[in-house]
Amino acid sequence: MKKGITITILVFIALAFFGALYYLYAKNQEPPIVFETEKAETKTIVKNTIATGNIVPDEEVLIKPNISGIIEAVYIKAGQNIKAGDLIAKIKVVASVSNVSNTQNQVQSAKIELDNQEKLYKRQKTLFDKGVISANDFDAAQLAYNSAKQNYSASRRTLDIVKTGTTSGLGSYANTLIRSTVTGMVLDVPVKVGNQVIESNNFNEGTTIASVADIGRMIFVGKIDESEVGKIKEKLPIEITVGAIENKKFDAVLQYIAPKGVKENGAVQFEIKASLENKQDTFIRAGLSANASIILEKADKVLAIKEGLVQFDKKTQKPYVEIQNGSNAFVRKDVVLGVSDGIYVQIISGVTSKDKIKIWNQGVKEGDTDK
Repeated sequence: MKKGITITILVFIALAFFGALYYLYAKNQEPPIVFETEKAETKTIVKNTIATGNIVPDEEVLIKPNISGIIEAVYIKAGQNIKAGDLIAKIKVVASVSNVSNTQNQVQSAKIELDNQEKLYKRQKTLFDKGVISANDFDAAQLAYNSAKQNYSASRRTLDIVKTGTTSGLGSYANTLIRSTVTGMVLDVPVKVGNQVIESNNFNEGTTIASVADIGRMIFVGKIDESEVGKIKEKLPIEITVGAIENKKFDAVLQYIAPKGVKENGAVQFEIKASLENKQDTFIRAGLSANASIILEKADKVLAIKEGLVQFDKKTQKPYVEIQNGSNAFVRKDVVLGVSDGIYVQIISGVTSKDKIKIWNQGVKEGDTDK
């Protein structure tokens, strides 16, 4: 029995030995791993940050009335080009009962005073003609009579203005005729015939009858996150992309960065403004959504490689790549990097356009490259 156990152990040992030999043989027969390579390319690399916003006019003027009333007529429509002084709307004044009553009382008082001064004037004129009074006394009576006539006439005109908003002799100064104060395009007419409007004064902004702007001077107004605001500065170039206008980019220059941020949805946002430079004949509607690519750094037509090809030394943290030196042999080359856009990085020195750079973790077995 012991002999049988011994034979079994020896057979097992033999099988394990020959199995190990076969494994080593098969391992040696596997094709070596071949690493793929890439060469450096000539590219323009742009490092930027994105801000979202809208295209708006540089200056938008809100036309407001200087008298309260009801819109009687509107002479313009949105999209129309107008000039300063063009008629926009006409207002019908709705007189206040108390104001009319007070003004009528003033007219009656002025009429009583005029009648009294007229009697005094006629009396003094008769005495002056007879030589009873001096010329100074007559001149004083005549002056009082003329002043009374002027006051009566003024009170009559005031009553007309209270009732209708205008009176004879005012001409183009009539408050009921609303005219444009600037030249440009009408962006919006928020009122209609029959709407009641409130005058603009020290205590009230008043009702907007129309908004007018020069669409030739459009700007981008957007917001940028606090994490990015420290990277930008005024005068940086910007590329504006308008969602409603395909296949076209507009150049702009960053003009304004808000000194104070506003908290929105848990993040602090800073307002920025940029003026469009190459708008040319393209019609951009006010309020269109747009994205601004703020160019932080730019390298034109430089030698560049993909960032995935770059490795960093564990001790020095200096960047390097591996260059092919033979059929499947690679040597380390330290490189100096420049501008990066997150995909490609500029190579300042260390690599030439002819060097074959090792692609990390992309090795394939020899013989599988054609599959």
